Amino acid sequence: MSNSDKPLVGIIMGSSSDWDTMKPAVDMFKEFDIPFECRVMSAHRTPAVVTEFSSTAEERGVEVLIAGAGGAAHLAGVVAAHTVLPVLGVPIESKLNGLDSLLSTVQMPGGIPVGTLAIGGAGAKNAALLAIRIMACSRPELRKKIHAFNAKQAEKVMAAELPV
Repeated sequence: MSNSDKPLVGIIMGSSSDWDTMKPAVDMFKEFDIPFECRVMSAHRTPAVVTEFSSTAEERGVEVLIAGAGGAAHLAGVVAAHTVLPVLGVPIESKLNGLDSLLSTVQMPGGIPVGTLAIGGAGAKNAALLAIRIMACSRPELRKKIHAFNAKQAEKVMAAELPV
């Protein structure tokens, strides 16, 4: 899936069953009108595909990569080993409520950085928002959209009514 011939973000997940978790990232990129590509590939079942995708991302114009995986969750680390781009890892809930995925994603050896977000859909949404903030460092128009997004979130909180 892609919403552009020139994606700025690559989103990958280890299995199609990870889609429900990773969809909030896609939704955020659509909301911010950020071109992205989204694919399924496995660090263990399709390692050559992961290597090709990761090692060519920079020359394709991709600026940030997001990898969601569960269980052994090696996808983000394998991606990070093949690129100099920022890699954001999203641990997918699994048999151990995602704790296994979290530990696999966050415990990278020195020199192979992966920014690891929360387990599940909130992590996917925040991975997208973090990617957008990274790209906004050189895009003032995108920074304005982030300010507007944050203001809208604050308005929702302030408008909340409690049942007294």
